[in-house]
Amino acid sequence: MYRVWNFITTYSVLLISGALIALIWANIDADSYHYFVEYPIWFNDLIGLDLSYWKKSIGPEAAQFDPGGAGKVLTLHYLVNDILMALFFAIAAKEVWEAVILKDGSLRGKKAATPLVATAGGMFGPIAVYLGLAAVLGSDVYDAVSRGWAIPTATDIAFSYLVGRIVFGAGHPAVRFLLLLAIADDAAGLVILAIFYPSGELAVEWLGLSVAASAGAFFFFNWLPRRLDRGNQLRPKSTWVRQKLSFWPYAIAGAISWFGFAQSGLHPALGLLPIVPAIPHADRAFGIFAEAEKYLHDLLNEMEHALQWPVEIILFFFGLLNAGVTFNAIGEATWLVLAGLIIGKPLGILLFGWVAATVLRLGLPEGMRIIDLIVIGFVAAIGFTVSLFVASVAFEGGPTQDAAKMGALFSFGAVFLSLWAGKLFRVEKQIA
Repeated sequence: MYRVWNFITTYSVLLISGALIALIWANIDADSYHYFVEYPIWFNDLIGLDLSYWKKSIGPEAAQFDPGGAGKVLTLHYLVNDILMALFFAIAAKEVWEAVILKDGSLRGKKAATPLVATAGGMFGPIAVYLGLAAVLGSDVYDAVSRGWAIPTATDIAFSYLVGRIVFGAGHPAVRFLLLLAIADDAAGLVILAIFYPSGELAVEWLGLSVAASAGAFFFFNWLPRRLDRGNQLRPKSTWVRQKLSFWPYAIAGAISWFGFAQSGLHPALGLLPIVPAIPHADRAFGIFAEAEKYLHDLLNEMEHALQWPVEIILFFFGLLNAGVTFNAIGEATWLVLAGLIIGKPLGILLFGWVAATVLRLGLPEGMRIIDLIVIGFVAAIGFTVSLFVASVAFEGGPTQDAAKMGALFSFGAVFLSLWAGKLFRVEKQIA
């Protein structure tokens, strides 16, 4: 539990602190909170919000700022959500990439088949419940909230993993099943964000810049030095590149890739994803939360270790700038997001997991029961971080966005439902 708690403190405690401060601030003085969130840092023509949209967001106070001839404005909210959160998504992508590509990766082979099918259920179930209930509430509600269908598909890896260990015990096979599901869910969430939630009009030709940056970094600073060192155990070329250039070629390529995403219309927070596969990585995976990972000295792991504190601070500001909703913002979107998570997740994971284990005969890990899939579903219903992010891009700022964010915050109630389900279905804890 020490390793898990260390991860939670690294990536979640400051996030929750920022969210709580935002909730209190927004309910005491909403005007000053939103003024802080949309405060202009820099006027420019390259990146940021369109000036007309920003003026509408900040209100009459926009008149006191002189943008000159600039057409865009960089706000604190844009800086965190669209630029700095790219580092958070890069870390998530790193875990997914290692799980898929490396020897012993957790998403490779038959062992991952049932969790992957259950992941599909954990996404289709929430979507069906969200859109189905929205349709029942009438066409006006459906039209207002339908764009938020992806919000309840998210699973917060860190909190779900912690709660899963509390419910099942560290040695229960359901914990590994849950972790595989959560990693696959993150991978699917990145794809959904890229395809269904562009930040503007698509100009896919700009993605060529991102692809070129990734390919160039891989060829000149990864593949070519290793090729030149072939047959030489001392690896002088690779060693020189690693010692003299370090992470800088990939940081520069990442900045170019991010700019390509920003100009292409895809959400720029995903802009570092093409660079992750280009970075030299370990030969085999030890798994997320594995103690051994902190002793690995491949460049990809070293970069992740170096980003620990910056990402922790970024997540604090993410919570501060996105969770500031007033309690009177609770509306239809709140209950739809919550229903999608706490009803759609367990039902979808149970149904698809049962089909995979019995109909497709893929089986379950030894010591795990079909009924455990319901408990896993409740644990996976903790959306929080990614749900908040999707809510912020699915809707423009306003009552619907605030109501959807409140549903993401309320998903913490799944913790208590998970504990209740564990007792109801008589889960026997297994200690590692």
